[in-house]
Amino acid sequence: MPNQDDLLPIGLEDALPQRAAAITRTMRAVLDAMDAHGFDRVRPPLIEFEHSLAGRMEGVHTRRMARFTDPESLRTLALRSDMTPQIGRIAATSLSAAPRPLRLCYAGEIAVLRADQLDPARQRLQMGAELIGSDSVAAAIEMVMLAIDTLKAAGIADVSVDFTLPDLVDTLAQQALPLDAGQRDAVRRELDMKDAGELAEVGGQAYLPLLYATGPFDDAIEKLSAIDAGGALASRISGLRAIAAAVGDSARVTLDPSERHGFEYQSWFGFTLYAGGARGVAGRGGSYAIRGSDEAATGFSLYMDPLLEALGTASEALRQTLFLPLDHDHAAASRLRAIGWRTVAAIGEGDDAVALGCTHRLSGSETIAL
Repeated sequence: MPNQDDLLPIGLEDALPQRAAAITRTMRAVLDAMDAHGFDRVRPPLIEFEHSLAGRMEGVHTRRMARFTDPESLRTLALRSDMTPQIGRIAATSLSAAPRPLRLCYAGEIAVLRADQLDPARQRLQMGAELIGSDSVAAAIEMVMLAIDTLKAAGIADVSVDFTLPDLVDTLAQQALPLDAGQRDAVRRELDMKDAGELAEVGGQAYLPLLYATGPFDDAIEKLSAIDAGGALASRISGLRAIAAAVGDSARVTLDPSERHGFEYQSWFGFTLYAGGARGVAGRGGSYAIRGSDEAATGFSLYMDPLLEALGTASEALRQTLFLPLDHDHAAASRLRAIGWRTVAAIGEGDDAVALGCTHRLSGSETIAL
């Protein structure tokens, strides 16, 4: 039985050497791919004032954050639960004068006070990219293509993208399919739950056809076009077609126009990323506005755990590791490390090369397979 003092809280775990190495390799591949597309990395702090973290994006709730009092200022601090609002703060303050569009990327830990049933982890590694200064179709195309390229650079060949329209109900409710303010939340909820009976009960009969405008993109977009009342969705449908055309054969594309889960602050366009072999969502993105500056932006976030699940044993390949005896040639070992070898040096006569995970042994200046 483990000592109770050594147990970690529910939803938290250690990443042991093999997993930690896979995390590092994957994160490096993701950040390198973003850098290759012209996105500069920023590193915001893990802790900020609660008001700042909650004030940059619609739908960011402080109740999900771990909060405590700053002994210096006596103001409430919080652990970040999402890095995107921090990128918005940086863009609106320190980089407010930088040329637009501003391309930033990031990677770091986030924490939530309580996990949900679909994802029990309370600490996650989040990676992402944000294009600040535009939420146009061109910006959406760039970010969807970057997300796909980034996943493939990490080693994931089987990628799917599901498009959604986060502001769908608000757009239709204004004129085309009127709803009063009290009905909108209920209609959104039942559309998201895909419950036709409850949708009709809350006064959303006119929205029922949206439940069936889902699935493979080409079929679903035709169904959505057929129910576009008065052309209210015409520009959005045109945008979705352009984004799907740009994706082409690089990923499977589906459409669920009423999906809202995970899209708390996105506006006209959102997308969910899936990686073949992973049970959970690999990432989400879309267009949004930065509160305070009212600047438009488009971006996405990726989550490490589903990526590692999709990569499977490919992310855990055994590295060639060279055992260095006590009397080894230090210059030879240095040259071998320079060309990619990993070395483990003996510190005692009884050190067992195989038990230490080594695949080779240095003999003089030669490598001998074990």
